[in-house]
Amino acid sequence: MYKQNEALEHGNVKRLLLQYALPAIIATTATSFYNIIDRIFIGQGVGPLAISGLALTFPIMNLGTALGTLVGAGSSAIISIRMGEKRQEEAIQTLGNAFVLNTIIGIVFSVFALLFLDPLLYLFGASDATLPYARDFMRIILLGNVITHLFFGLNNIIRASGYPTKAMISLLLTIGVNIILAPLFIFVFHWGIKGAATATVISQSVGLVWVVSHFLSKKPYVHFTKNCFRLSWRIIGSVFSIGVAPFLIHCCSCLIAILMNWQLGHYGGDLAIGAFGIINSIISLLIMIMFGFTQGMQPIVGYNWGAKQHDRAIEAFKLTIYYATAVAIIGFIAAEAFPRFIARWFTTDSELIDITAKGLRIYVLCLSVVGFQVVTTNFFQSIGKAGISVFLSMTRQLLFLTPLLLLLPPVFGLAGVWFATPIADLISALVTAGVLWWYWRKKLKVES
Repeated sequence: MYKQNEALEHGNVKRLLLQYALPAIIATTATSFYNIIDRIFIGQGVGPLAISGLALTFPIMNLGTALGTLVGAGSSAIISIRMGEKRQEEAIQTLGNAFVLNTIIGIVFSVFALLFLDPLLYLFGASDATLPYARDFMRIILLGNVITHLFFGLNNIIRASGYPTKAMISLLLTIGVNIILAPLFIFVFHWGIKGAATATVISQSVGLVWVVSHFLSKKPYVHFTKNCFRLSWRIIGSVFSIGVAPFLIHCCSCLIAILMNWQLGHYGGDLAIGAFGIINSIISLLIMIMFGFTQGMQPIVGYNWGAKQHDRAIEAFKLTIYYATAVAIIGFIAAEAFPRFIARWFTTDSELIDITAKGLRIYVLCLSVVGFQVVTTNFFQSIGKAGISVFLSMTRQLLFLTPLLLLLPPVFGLAGVWFATPIADLISALVTAGVLWWYWRKKLKVES
């Protein structure tokens, strides 16, 4: 572990970034590919309305992810910083607090969501035709929600504490189990959308066993101890103050998903909601690749910022922007060139293919600037600047996308729903560039 600390502080930054990012990219890409394959199984094996029903679950899924990220992202950043400061005991205490918090939050969220599941799904845009699919899927997912919280939260900490390859393996393990079980449950056992949900919960249970076994060992620098599970308000405050930025991103995603479903349902019907489910799968794949780079950047930036090696942190930040932007440009070209081909992966329904292809081409118009915005927001989170990170998290979705989703569709119909996203992407990237320029001038003044 001390060798890993030495590498973070003195190793070649480009090599370190690739060393940390590539396992994260493989894992996040594989996860996104699984989500795509899962939707293909559901679309081809259950039907187009099942895809629409699955899309209706996005707000609940995003809210659950938000709560998990509040703990997972915050604790990962704190642990990286404490490792850079050579404060092992505090890093271990943060791990224990993260475990307890994820358990409590996961159980409370599941109970609440299960109690009000049908009213929530109707609120999110469900119709009588799509509600049964969404309900059947979410009931099973919510029963395993605490497993999901613990698995992803602890796996982020594995990566942040110096084991990116091990974090990748744990995700690939769950994906492998999932890909085997989902078609078995859907096509052989004929469990429909319930089969996809059951496969997800079982696979994450397998992953959780693997992750917990890592922290039970005394070999890792950060591991479970008898006293690490005692909650500390100081640690909780630190975790939440940093984790609040990605938490708000996912909360805003929840609100946006609700608003999108409302507008899509009103101006395009159930199939338009299904089209958004398909488009969201494709965009999520690209975003998760970008997040893979930022996950690789986070321990490098966090450690070196804590160790006062600011030049190395900035070098990692710049490289990550280059890589994330390249991914966004490739995604833009593919979506513009082959939209109908992509839509056919998910469905044979000609109407759904038409709606998806038109929407995808519009949705990605300003995708090339998204990488910069994502990486910069994560950079401020990694150096502990929660306030700036929160503000940047809010700009795209809350300050720009929400008003555009309300203003454009009444004028342009369904096209207005799709155009809201690229316009918001462009404006938020410009704001992010301005904030980065302001912060850097302020920092240089302080240091001069």
